[in-house]
Order: sequence, then structure tokens, then C-alpha cells
Amino acid sequence: MGKPIMDDELWALIEPLLPPPKPRRFKYPGRKPAADRAALTGILFVLKMGIRWRDLPSEMGCGSVASCWRRLRDWQQAGVCNRLHAALLAKLRAAEKIGFSRVVVDSSSIRAIGGGQKTGLPPTDRARPVSKHYIATDANGTPIAAILTGANRNDVIQLVPLIEAIVPIGGVRGRPMSRPARVYADRGYDQKKYRRILHERNIPTSIARRGHSHGNGLRKVRSFVERTHAWLHHIRRLRIRFERRADIHEAFLKFGCCLICWKILRRAQQSVGNRLQATRTHCH
Repeated sequence: MGKPIMDDELWALIEPLLPPPKPRRFKYPGRKPAADRAALTGILFVLKMGIRWRDLPSEMGCGSVASCWRRLRDWQQAGVCNRLHAALLAKLRAAEKIGFSRVVVDSSSIRAIGGGQKTGLPPTDRARPVSKHYIATDANGTPIAAILTGANRNDVIQLVPLIEAIVPIGGVRGRPMSRPARVYADRGYDQKKYRRILHERNIPTSIARRGHSHGNGLRKVRSFVERTHAWLHHIRRLRIRFERRADIHEAFLKFGCCLICWKILRRAQQSVGNRLQATRTHCH
């Protein structure tokens, strides 16, 4: 049997975050709407496999294609994706897997088939619309913020909005973490105006300067965010943008970040379980 699209532990975390179902307008018997878990399974299948909505296999029992699409739209509008991301980050912090000593930011461009909202023509190729994924990761490469823009937007303009998109991370007693100890970025984010904005908020920066050679170790630090972009592009629906509506693609992007966080959390839990098992074996 193949690996399930979504395990029971992840569903137990998502289910309380979903809004209650809308009341039915008519009371006569008819086809009931698909269950939330079935619809979410269909959404994640489209996200991971990169197929078109109309190619969603009916034998999976996920309901109609329109139901899955509308459920994703409604959940994005209700903030489900953001709340799920915050819940996973809190669990990672409780497991001591969030390194807030530094935050690394970077962007990657993806082709946008058919154009749509938040697309643009990049300077290098004026014939094809392109979108950009902006990602902020912690010291371990865990995605803690993500935004979507058109490719015609300058990277440095998105620096402050990306830092502001970092949700307060709880999980332990005390005030939630929301301000990184230091922000790292490449030369594309080198501008005095935005450095000053972050410095006024008591956020120091390590941003490569234009016209200066490497040597500050920034390339090694940036490898974590580049690896996270590679993880996101391994999710096929995030390699090429097919959605004309920006909110639908933003929901996919946020779900992609949540899946990465969930894998990191599961790996940490398995590591703890293996250590406990080894300790018990040694004691016996």
C-alpha cells in the first residue's frame, strides 16, 4: 500500500482550525457535501502531484473538483493556512527545533501559466509572466514566512513585508518570538533605507553589499534558505503556477510550508523516540 496523503496526526491538528460547515439552504434529500478530510485529501493530492483540478481521480472519494477548489478558497479566506502554520511552528519551538538566532530571506521565480494576479514580466524575459516566492527561514531552514508577488517587483521592497509576515511563535512559556536576532540576505536586498527600517526596530542585518566580494560567510548561511526553496519546488504544484487567482496559489504556497514544517516535526519526534528506545534497551 502506498504512503497516505495525510496521516491521522496531521488531520488531528488541522481539524480544530477549520471553520464550521455552512448550513444547507434546503432540507430535501440530495447529495451531501464532501467531508472536510476528504476535500483536504484532494487538495493535497493536487498540490503534491501537480495535476490539474479536472484530473483529480474520482475514485479517491474526495468529492467534486469544484467542492475541493471552493473549500481551499474558503479556508484561505478564513485564515486556516496561517493558523496551521503558526501551530506547527509552536510545536517545533516546543521541540527546540526553531533557531531564531538568525532569519535568512531569499526569493525564487516560477513561471505563471496564463498570467493572473501577482504576476509580472521579469527584465530577463519579457515574453512570459512570472511570479516570485519570497521565503524567510530560521537558522535550521524551517520556513517561517512566505509571500507571493509578481516578478517585476524589486527584491529589496519585499524585505520589510517579509519580516512583518513572521507570525509570533509560541510553544513555550513566556512571550511568543516575533523579532529575529539578525536578518541575512544577499546583494539584492542591499539598500540603506530598508536597513535603517530594520535597525530602528532593533533588528540587526547582515546583507551583502554591492561591489564587495564575499568573505563574510553569507553564502554558507544562505544555503539553508536555498535548500528550503528546493524543498518547495519538490512539491510539483509550486514549480509552475497554474492558478490565475493569487489567493489560491498563496494557499498552496502556505500549505507547502506547512508540509515542510510537519516533516521536520515528525523527524524530530522520531529522533526523540529512537533515543528513548535506545535508553530503555541500554538500561535492560
